[in-house]
Amino acid sequence: MSFEPVIGLEIHAHLRTATKIFCGCSTAFGAPPNTHVCPVCLGFPGALPVLNRSAVDLAIRAGLALGCHINETSIFARKNYFYPDLPKGYQISQYERPLASAGALEFLMADGFRRVGITRVHMEEDAGKSLHEGFSDSDRKTYVDFNRSGVPLIEIVTEPDLRSAADAAEFFGRLRAMLVWLDVNDGNMEEGSLRCDANVSVRPRGSSTLGTKAEVKNLNSFRFLQKALEYEIERQIELLEAGGRVRQETRLWDASSGITVSMRSKEEAHDYRYFPEPDLPPLTVEHARITALRADLPELPDARRRRFVEQLGLPEYDAAQLTQSRALADYFEAAVRAGATPKTVSNWMMGELTRALKDAGQDISASPVPAERLAGLLSLIEKGTISGAIAKGVFEKMFISGRTADQIVIAEGLTQIDDESHIQELIGTVMHANADAVKGYRSGKTSTFGFLVGQVMKAAGGKANPKRVNEALKRALDALETENAK
Repeated sequence: MSFEPVIGLEIHAHLRTATKIFCGCSTAFGAPPNTHVCPVCLGFPGALPVLNRSAVDLAIRAGLALGCHINETSIFARKNYFYPDLPKGYQISQYERPLASAGALEFLMADGFRRVGITRVHMEEDAGKSLHEGFSDSDRKTYVDFNRSGVPLIEIVTEPDLRSAADAAEFFGRLRAMLVWLDVNDGNMEEGSLRCDANVSVRPRGSSTLGTKAEVKNLNSFRFLQKALEYEIERQIELLEAGGRVRQETRLWDASSGITVSMRSKEEAHDYRYFPEPDLPPLTVEHARITALRADLPELPDARRRRFVEQLGLPEYDAAQLTQSRALADYFEAAVRAGATPKTVSNWMMGELTRALKDAGQDISASPVPAERLAGLLSLIEKGTISGAIAKGVFEKMFISGRTADQIVIAEGLTQIDDESHIQELIGTVMHANADAVKGYRSGKTSTFGFLVGQVMKAAGGKANPKRVNEALKRALDALETENAK
């Protein structure tokens, strides 16, 4: 029997606020344990939550970008369960009336178009973090760090529209790129600010009935998500083909062994006893506020990629690379606005600039060579003031010193030799010194032409105009051939 997988994702994304969702404690990552805490986020009796307006705005931005309907009234609820890292004994979340619902994310794969429905985007507070390793008595005790408790996040729940592990990984990657692009989330999966749970089942191909699902928890990379789903899909198919049945359960991905392992059974649905949070009034978002946030949305990655292809003539590959981050796309467009040719800018950004930034451990947003200065360097190449080879050296000096290309070219006398008589003089010297190569060319060994060009460029210190050198050398060799023929 042929089976198909059915996959839905639940993505938890920290919102990029300076303070927590219901108190003024810092959300900064990496502080000593239990230093970013207060009576509110620790759930002390009598401490009252106050909603962070910035968190709401960021959640709305995400919902709008995903094409969701923003509900003008949403309700916070208490989700009751016991776990050591949950200081209140409940989590403030949204349930029946979320902030946003009924959206979709669309993207293109090699074999066709995909549309993944977004069921809901709701706000909630994060729990603390249980520490199981790193202490002398970790074999006997678990420690808890509550710094993360109360950090604002959104949970993005998809429809079960994904049909392969590769599609799920691609969706997660596209979603991460969008959230980072919007400055809603920092995209740092290693620090836990973006996490994914996957619900997966299999069913006979062509069936409309859903199979029994397993939930794979806390996947914090695209690679782990894909590998965990591939394993879990195969596990469930093998189980069914052997006459067994899939249990509804929560499983964890074990990266070291490459398998999912059972964490707990979910044969009976958890009763979280949701009820409206009595300390928070309904969240009312005015229509004017939604309109203003919609108007403030930037052009989204896929739309910008299409524009780079259709309006600026970039190849699909270049456009995809340059829209991996908003900072990259902004830099590219700034250089084009400054007068540089789009494809030339793209080549330099994906080549020299990327290498220099990587070697320096820097990000494009802090590039020592601003976009306008890169455009200035490229214009010197296009005007023939310097050669491409010289330009690479000039760029290195720009990156280190912060000087402009003009300043470096003038100070170091790097202007390209374009004078015809000077070039002819250099050619004459090279031909005289390399008579064997000239003889080889005349006898049909055309490969020696490149050698002679290289020798002329070497004699010119790399400053000669390569195009003029090629043309003048060809004329000189042809003239010699004609003269000898007489």
